[in-house]
Formats: sequence, structure tokens, C-alpha cells
Amino acid sequence: MRPDSADVELRGERVRLRRVRDDDIAELTAKVNAPEVARWWGSYTEQEMRAEVNDPGITACWTVEVDGQVGGLVEVTEDNEPDYRNVALDLFIAAPLHGRGLGADALRAILRHMFEQRGHHRATIDPAVENERAIRSYARVGFRPVGVLRRAERGPDGHWRDALLMDLLAEELR
Repeated sequence: MRPDSADVELRGERVRLRRVRDDDIAELTAKVNAPEVARWWGSYTEQEMRAEVNDPGITACWTVEVDGQVGGLVEVTEDNEPDYRNVALDLFIAAPLHGRGLGADALRAILRHMFEQRGHHRATIDPAVENERAIRSYARVGFRPVGVLRRAERGPDGHWRDALLMDLLAEELR
């Protein structure tokens, strides 16, 4: 995995976030390919997952651990330009763990780190408009809808779909 990413271990109330290790790839691939997750992320081979977590455009990737097991992935892209310091986030949580608040817990831990340690003041996330579960989870953390990004991403079915741009200022983190 990339040597400079996610070297800081973070903890939420119920999750541990640690740098992605090579031995996580098979499990992350299996979890992203579950129908409930692949609907939003698409399907991956292990080679594609390895490329995803090593994408030079992504600043950091953390494995989300729940009870010592791989439970998902969080990706962060930082804009470190002094006048635009913000982060963009993306994540998935394994389908059997949905509905337990673990994604929100992981986001809170990462956002505290990004705001308090990395000096960012704002974060964005852009779930598919149809991904109501994710939107509710992000709202619990404090994200607010900004607007709809029309035809923002190609879904796994090959059709373009809209995304809901949401943002959060540091002082709004819940």
C-alpha cells in the first residue's frame, strides 16, 4: 500500500481506522462486491481494489475495522491549497454492518482528524441521490445538502445517475 497514506490510526466509538494493508485487499473486494454495496460502488477485482486504494489522486485510505474485522473502507482526498483547504470523502461499510451507525462513527473520527490535525475547515461527500441510507447517515454527522450534481457518475448498470452534493463545516460536526 502507499507508504504515505493514512499512517495515523484513528478511533471512533465503535470503529478503528487504520491504513489499508495488502492483506485487506481480498476482504475489501469481497465486501464491495456484495449486491447492497456494489449497487453504489460497482464491482471490483482484487487488482482493481488494489489500484483504487493506491490511486495517486486519493490522499488517504483507511480500512474500517469493527470488532477486529475488516468492515469497510474510507477514502479521503485533500485540497491543501491555503485558500481552499477542504476534504472530499467516500466510503463503504460491509452490508451485514449496515444500520448500526458505523459509517457515521468512521466519518466523525476522520473528520475530527482532518479538522483538528490537518487544518481543514470544510468537507464534502456526494452520494447517489437514490442512496437514501447514506444520505441519512451523513446528515446525522452534520452534512447538509448543497445541490444535485446531474449525471455525476456512471452507475454499475452503465447509466448516468445524479449525486447529492453535501458539505459540512468544521463547527457543524456532530
